[in-house]
Amino acid sequence: MTNIVVVGAGQAAASLVAKLRNSGFDGAITVIGKETALPYQRPPLSKKYMLGDMELDRLFLRPEAFYSDNNISMRLGATVTSIDRTAKTINIGDETLGYDHLVLTTGSWPRRLPAAIGGDLHGVYVMRDLDDADTMASEFVAGKKLLVIGGGYIGLEAAAVAATKGVDVTLVEMADRILQRVAAPETSDYFRAAHSAHGVKILEGVGLTKLNGADGRVTQAELNNGATLDVDFVIVGVGITPASELAEAAGLVIENGIKVNEFGQTSDPNIWSAGDCASFPYQGTRIRLESVGNAIDQAENIAQNIMGAQTPYVAKAWFWSDQFDIKLQIAGLNIGYNSVIERPSDTDGSKSLWYYKDDQLLAVDAMNDPKAFMIGKRLIEAGKSPAKELIADPETDLKALLKS
Repeated sequence: MTNIVVVGAGQAAASLVAKLRNSGFDGAITVIGKETALPYQRPPLSKKYMLGDMELDRLFLRPEAFYSDNNISMRLGATVTSIDRTAKTINIGDETLGYDHLVLTTGSWPRRLPAAIGGDLHGVYVMRDLDDADTMASEFVAGKKLLVIGGGYIGLEAAAVAATKGVDVTLVEMADRILQRVAAPETSDYFRAAHSAHGVKILEGVGLTKLNGADGRVTQAELNNGATLDVDFVIVGVGITPASELAEAAGLVIENGIKVNEFGQTSDPNIWSAGDCASFPYQGTRIRLESVGNAIDQAENIAQNIMGAQTPYVAKAWFWSDQFDIKLQIAGLNIGYNSVIERPSDTDGSKSLWYYKDDQLLAVDAMNDPKAFMIGKRLIEAGKSPAKELIADPETDLKALLKS
């Protein structure tokens, strides 16, 4: 009987094991996760869950009965300490467990501030897992002073939740503008205006020098522009790094995460990897996608390939972010764009930005414009690139572009 062991118990793991069973795999499946909770959705942690709009049980991807009914062994609250590729075993403490196929869905780690600048003070948080969200929940009290470090999506989402709860929020971004790494200036402008309208103070081109504390708890921030801020708590949102330590220790090839081929196999053909921790071939280069959609699609593709499909993974990139009453939906990857076409929507305050590299449509940012998102996504996946003047013309029927 084929034995599959999955290390990591997040979105990719849940998608993988469900696909295996739904596809008729009848071998043994074991999922091992460091957290004690069943696999759950992470995006709502910094949005609806923190706002109190989503209960804990709604976070879970599957009920506990799904795993027991499908004979999937869940080893939660357990840590895999090493992999023996020759023996095809893993170690969980003193216990040894064999595998025929090993799948690494270990996710990523949030970047933290160094202890030398106050990163280990109480009241300094990252937003990555359920424990993070639960630990900082009591801090969101009206009138408290929050410093958010980092103007990417995680930082902006945390700032939006805090501001909605009446917290006094200051956000600092070392780059020239928020979202500089991932979006066009027009998208940055849109969200800067939205946050400012809700009282969030955004300081761009400003970095943190150090955090100061009293009795082990953060009380003040020193910024590199010479300013000091009194703070009650701090949220650090300065990106993530792939959790590839276990793979690296086992001698697997690492390249911006765990390197996999087009089928999801690592440098060891019996070991596979999916999700935030894995880098894969994409249009002549190699990328790592930090998204729910990628975790699901890549994991399901690996499930089919373990069963013999040998189907290359073709990424269909899409992302989203919720801030205040704005839903940003992103289709495609804007890597290498050299022009942006702005298209107003029929709805007040909503619009979409269409990224082109010369005449090729690469990506779409849709702010409260689900129609533009869905059509843009379908166009990109079909390899269609409408003329820029058609996108810019508000009279153009976007749906008609799908037929051309």
